[in-house]
Amino acid sequence: MTNGNSLDPWYDSYAQRTAGLSASEVRALFAVASRPEVVSLAGGMPYVSALPRELVTGSIDRVMTEDAAMALQYGGGQGLRSLREHIVDVMSLEGIRASAEDVVVTTGSQHALDLVTRLFIDPGDVVLAESPSYVGAIGVFRSYQAETVHVTTDEHGLVPEALREAIANLRTQGKRIKFLYTIPNFHNPAGVTMSRERRIEVLDICRSNGILVLEDNPYGLLWFDEPAPQAIRSIDDEGVVYLGSFSKTLAPGFRVGWALAPHAIREKLVLANESAVLAPNSFGQYVVNAYLDAADWKGQVDTFRGLYAERRDAMMAALGEFLPDLTWTKPNGGFFVWLTLPESLDSKGMLPRAVKELVAYTPGTAFYADGRGGGNIRLSFCYPTPDQIRVGVKRLATVINDELELIETFGHATRPSAVSESRSTVIAPPPNVS
Repeated sequence: MTNGNSLDPWYDSYAQRTAGLSASEVRALFAVASRPEVVSLAGGMPYVSALPRELVTGSIDRVMTEDAAMALQYGGGQGLRSLREHIVDVMSLEGIRASAEDVVVTTGSQHALDLVTRLFIDPGDVVLAESPSYVGAIGVFRSYQAETVHVTTDEHGLVPEALREAIANLRTQGKRIKFLYTIPNFHNPAGVTMSRERRIEVLDICRSNGILVLEDNPYGLLWFDEPAPQAIRSIDDEGVVYLGSFSKTLAPGFRVGWALAPHAIREKLVLANESAVLAPNSFGQYVVNAYLDAADWKGQVDTFRGLYAERRDAMMAALGEFLPDLTWTKPNGGFFVWLTLPESLDSKGMLPRAVKELVAYTPGTAFYADGRGGGNIRLSFCYPTPDQIRVGVKRLATVINDELELIETFGHATRPSAVSESRSTVIAPPPNVS
């Protein structure tokens, strides 16, 4: 054993990949933000209070009455067969034709993301991801020592020409691209949806370059005005691994997600699942299965859609009222809005003042692997009520306007340069931010 340091005697013994587990420098602020007087527009927490309690307790009672011996026991590494059949039915709503044999149940889709990354990534490999991308995915890729390269995204999703250019540049540098990670529906954090035309083009680009597509779709059924285009996996069942979850359409506490993969990848996913957790949560699987057997789960998804649409509308109205000179995305589903700040402001630097003013948000820097994002904020409308959303946006407007007034008075910008941002401390997900 080496000497370590004064805070951790094992410091010198850790694997190199643990450098990707750096603590969040905003974590303490989010602990403060959990106070009831703070309006949090930060965390992507589903509004589980809209789920009737009797639906859950009834499912639990049925499990304990009919299947307790199995539900409280170890299960198989691939997951409960009847649940996988239900998952096939759920995915069919987005045009996916699949077999339960190719579904692997996981401990939430985050676990599936980790397993896929473990299977494919060697240190130094490249993962392509949208710009910006999901903070939890960036953390997983970093923990396996992958290089995340962001590809330009606009209001219609990933830009195909930018994808071509990124692939060509990386190949010129001799780098190995293992997969494209994409959230095509109601993107986290950008709130945008990839058009059908782009889905086809992006898939063609990846096929022609031998690049796997990792399609992460936790929000796909939570559309407001019209459904998103059918899943990328519905177009190609060999070049796409599809990740799904019941966290947003039922409840995250059950920790039940899944991966749908081509046969050879599925076999390795089962082995990786067994090596990580022996078997996914049996009790959670049985409860979710009982819920899908007996409840009007499609009707409950409709209820969630209506609730989140009302809150999206409240967010749009409040931004238009209190921050009319700024720009933001206009999501047609999901949980999130991506706000662009005036050039002189820095979202991470402004956060302590915002929390002091009793409003919290997630700085854009959390959604980039390379230090960018200081000019953006992710706002979440899923959890607070419409009235709370209006109050929160009003408080945020006060913070932004005060910051602009200070800059006008003293004449200097607060946002770090791209170089200094790229050298700053790694931002890990704050608590309750998904």
